[in-house]
Amino acid sequence: MTRWKLTIEYDGTHFCGWQKQTNAVSVQQTLEEAIEKFAGERAALLVAGRTDTGVHARAQVAHVDLARETSGAVVRDAVNHYVRPHKISILSAEQVDETFHARFSALGRSYSYRIVNRRAPLALECDYAWHVKKPLDVEAMQKAADSLLGTHDFSTFRAQNCQAKSPIRTLDQLDVTQDGEVITIKTAARSFLYHQVRNMVGSLSFVGTGYWSLEHFRKAFAACDRTKGGLNAPAQGLCFWSVTYPQK
Repeated sequence: MTRWKLTIEYDGTHFCGWQKQTNAVSVQQTLEEAIEKFAGERAALLVAGRTDTGVHARAQVAHVDLARETSGAVVRDAVNHYVRPHKISILSAEQVDETFHARFSALGRSYSYRIVNRRAPLALECDYAWHVKKPLDVEAMQKAADSLLGTHDFSTFRAQNCQAKSPIRTLDQLDVTQDGEVITIKTAARSFLYHQVRNMVGSLSFVGTGYWSLEHFRKAFAACDRTKGGLNAPAQGLCFWSVTYPQK
């Protein structure tokens, strides 16, 4: 039995998310079916971080155990062949030690959130960005973002149905940058709560439009109460960016 580390890119627009569902098509199901067609065996994929409906991935990581003897290049190319026409791509397939676990071996995860800030509606990027019409003050958003760095109780940005045992997380990065009409929010941590990134972005947008002051934002965060937080930003702007693992 060989364990394979798969680095995966996908467009989440037409999937119900990563995790298998009984009544919708998921990324996990689509990949497992493609692997079965190639390897002739049922295989369970375990992933670094599950994504929701409409969320994309640039370098998601999953692992799978296969009995068939083959090479990484063959695994990559065969799965990419059988996964068509779905917008999923195996970027690499790497043989790893059996102690490697896509989720539990991860040291950190990062996400990128994309906002297009303009009056005109989106024609080309409607599935890949959040369209915000009101002008956003990126400097004010960054000041608010800085308040979240470090170890805190993130209950204000935690979905009510989050199953994590603790709301305490350590946020290592939360950067807000602008290039023309595009605003990008990059964030990194060892792990995130359910909907934490989208809820943080939604609250930062309130500061950006002036609907919330910096003081209001900080009070909402300190309340540790989801009902005091801002909106849940739309899924299509979010992309699972990368996973960090210990060096070999």
